[in-house]
Amino acid sequence: MTSSPFAPHASLGSTPWIGVTLGDPSGIGAEVVIKAFLKEPQTLEHALVIAYESVLRRAMSFVPGADRLTLVHMRLVRQGKDGSASTPGWRIERTGSEVSRAEHTPVHVLDMAALSEDAKAVFLSHQLNMAEPALASLGPVGQINAQSGELAARAIVFGARAALHGLTRALVTAPIHKEALALAGWPYPGHTELLQAECAHFLGTGLDRLPVRMMLKNHELAVVLVSIHISLRQAIERVTFDNVLSTLLITNESLTRSLGRAPRMALSALNPHAGEGGLMGHEEETVLTPVVLKAKSLGLAVEGPFSPDTIYMRARQLRRAQMGLADPGARAKEEPFDAVIAMYHDQGLIPVKYLGLDEGVNVTLGLPLVRTSPDHGTAFDIAGTGQADAASFLQAYKEAQKMTP
Repeated sequence: MTSSPFAPHASLGSTPWIGVTLGDPSGIGAEVVIKAFLKEPQTLEHALVIAYESVLRRAMSFVPGADRLTLVHMRLVRQGKDGSASTPGWRIERTGSEVSRAEHTPVHVLDMAALSEDAKAVFLSHQLNMAEPALASLGPVGQINAQSGELAARAIVFGARAALHGLTRALVTAPIHKEALALAGWPYPGHTELLQAECAHFLGTGLDRLPVRMMLKNHELAVVLVSIHISLRQAIERVTFDNVLSTLLITNESLTRSLGRAPRMALSALNPHAGEGGLMGHEEETVLTPVVLKAKSLGLAVEGPFSPDTIYMRARQLRRAQMGLADPGARAKEEPFDAVIAMYHDQGLIPVKYLGLDEGVNVTLGLPLVRTSPDHGTAFDIAGTGQADAASFLQAYKEAQKMTP
């Protein structure tokens, strides 16, 4: 019933690096990241690409203009008793073997295949035993396969651990494929659950002590979900007093950090017309209204429950009016909502995704690290063609920058 008790790692503000993972090697993730470097090199000046270099090299062959990129190899160095620094731990440093030409864009890469055995023991985990992937041995582009799921998961684990150890200040993840992850033996339905498990293990706590929530947002609408990747029947069962209140608390805590003030939240109902006084369901009367009253007593700025067929439109209209993009109309003096709390996955994500995937950003709330991701999938149908659009990834990266010192 409480929000996460863990604040982001204290040292995250002391490093300039933002970790970037390439997602499923058979999808468009690596191509999207490469295009982002080509489009906005200044934005990605402190991006640290965490990948097997062979995956990055293959994707570069698909993207026109990628020859203007120079891979700058980075490495992890242990410091402390056996190192040059007095503080135990790890640091990131350049290998010194590459010099970027003036007309080239540097891409700082931490090749997981080049890690020392000590670093692998700390930062990597695996389900499948396989040789380090050479370019010729990578799984086929555009097809679900276990190798790609394994390589994607390893990068996620590394990215999470790098942030938790204070080596990076945020993590931006390109899309993975859930079936490939399962084929590789990783027992998680997606990024959110894998990152939650990694963070809980690092903190020495159980998953129940580290509740997380998904927020999907663009410049007009932000939605936080009570439940994520479960069946609709299970999602309805998750609409309980404790789960909804926990969602409000996590959202309030996370957005207060990023906004610098308490967020204004709108609670969506579960049933059509907010239950219509009990004619279409009783959850609004028995669960959601009591949650709102409790949240307000705790000082949270929340309203609702609102009918789910209108609240997203209203929230968007208020935001557009604030931005000067629409006639403010009758609600000109009402402050916009910073987030709408949705009761289940499709209820909240359909409105956001309908507005377009090019600016959508996925943010995981409740973790002791900042994690964002573009709002699109692996797009196997266009993988390897160089057609992928980097817009959503760039928005995700910029969101991570805004959320960290």
